[in-house]
Amino acid sequence: MRFFVVLAALTVAFVFPANAAVDNTAANYAEHCAECHGAVRLGGMGPALLPENLRRLHKSKAAGVIAAGRPATQMQGFAEYLSEAEIEALVAFIYKPLPKLPEWGEAEIQKSRILHADTGALPQKPVHDADPLNLFTVVETGDHHATILDGDRFEPLARFPTHFAVHGGAKYTPDGRFVFLASRDGWISKFDLYGLKLIAEVRAGINTRNVAVSADGKWLAVGNMLPHNIVILDAEDLWPKKIIPVVGDKQQTSRVSAVYTAPPRQSFIVALKDLPEIWEISYDPEAKVAKGLIHSYREEEGYFDKSPFPVRRIRLDDYLDDFFFDQQYANLIGAARNARNGQVVNLNVGRKIADIALAAMPHLGSGITWEYQGRTVLATPHLKGGRVSVIDTRDWRTVHEIKTLGPGFFMRSHEQTPYAWVDVFFGPNKDVIHVID
Repeated sequence: MRFFVVLAALTVAFVFPANAAVDNTAANYAEHCAECHGAVRLGGMGPALLPENLRRLHKSKAAGVIAAGRPATQMQGFAEYLSEAEIEALVAFIYKPLPKLPEWGEAEIQKSRILHADTGALPQKPVHDADPLNLFTVVETGDHHATILDGDRFEPLARFPTHFAVHGGAKYTPDGRFVFLASRDGWISKFDLYGLKLIAEVRAGINTRNVAVSADGKWLAVGNMLPHNIVILDAEDLWPKKIIPVVGDKQQTSRVSAVYTAPPRQSFIVALKDLPEIWEISYDPEAKVAKGLIHSYREEEGYFDKSPFPVRRIRLDDYLDDFFFDQQYANLIGAARNARNGQVVNLNVGRKIADIALAAMPHLGSGITWEYQGRTVLATPHLKGGRVSVIDTRDWRTVHEIKTLGPGFFMRSHEQTPYAWVDVFFGPNKDVIHVID
C-alpha cells in the first residue's frame, strides 16, 4: 500500500477476534501496504504505520488517504480495490499498538544509511550568491518538502523532497555549512547549504522526537520515542557511534521528549517523558562522570565512567519534559508536569534550586532571554491563556506579564533586534503575530 501507514502482518490473533474479517484485513495489508510500509509496520519506502507516528493524523483523514491516495507521492488510492468497511478495518489496524516495543539497533541503523554525495568532493564555496549565514530552512509539512530561502531577498535557492512528517526544528553545524532534518519516522537527513544538495540520510529510530548538533559540529544526538534510546551519530557521514538505552533505577524505560546541546558544557541535555530525571551526555573527550559514592574527585577515588559519551543522571521530584536554559547553561528552567509552577534546576550541583510561580501553562521550550535594566530576564509564552511572563533570573520572580490575544506556542528574537515575536496558535486570533518591544 503506497501510503504513510505501515501495517504489520502480525499474527491476526494479536489484533482482531478470530473471524473472516480479520483474515481479510491482514491479507489486505499484506497485499497493498506491506511492500512500502513493511511487514511489521516499521516503514520502508513509505513511513511507519504505528500509533506513535500517526498521532497527528486523525483516523478519518487516514481513511481518506487510503481511499484517495496522497498527491505528489507514490501513495495511490485504493477505493477501487477496497470497500469502506475494509478501509475502516485497515485504519483500526494501523492505529493498534504493537504487542511489544520494536527493535531498531545498530545493525538496522547502519543498513539504512544512504550516501548521496562524496563529502570529499563538495564545493569549497557556496554555489549561490546569498549570505550563507542568513538563510532560512522552511519545512513544508503539507507536501513533504523543504525550501532553502535567501534571508535577504526572501527568494528560494533550492527545494527538495523530505521524508514524511519532518520536524520543523532544523539544526545547523556551527559554521552554517550543513543543516540536519529529523522526521517523525526516525530519518535524519544532511543537506549541504553551499552546494544545495542532499548529502546523506540514516534512519536512527522508528519514532524520533528531535535531533541536536554538538557545539563543535562533530556529533548528532537523536532522541527517540521508539525505541527508548538516544543515538549518537558522526555528523560527517551519519555513522552510528553509540546507542544509549534510556533505563531508570528500576529498569523501567522511557521515551525521550527532547535533546538539546549545551555549548559551554560540551554536552547534550536530554528531557525524558517517563522518568523524573534529566540526563546530561558529555561529548568532551576528556569527560568523566562519577558513578556511585566518590571519596575524592581530585584523586579519583571511586568509579568514574570514562567511556565516550558518558551519562550523568540528575534525579528530580517531578517530570520535566519541556525546558529552557539560562545564557550560561548553568540553570535549566522547566515546567513541572504535576504542579502549576516552573522549576529551576542547577546543572552544576544537579538539583532543583527554585520554584517559579506561573499560573497558566508556560511553554518554556520557546523562551528567550535578554538584558533589561541591568539584569537578565526570561520571557515565555503560555499554552493556556493569552500572556507572556517575564522572569528575573536573579531571584526567579515573575516581574511582568504581557497580555496577548491568545495562547502562544513560539517566541523568537535575535541579538541584533530590540523586538520579540510571539504567535497565537489557537482560538479566534490564531493567525496573529505579536511584536513586543
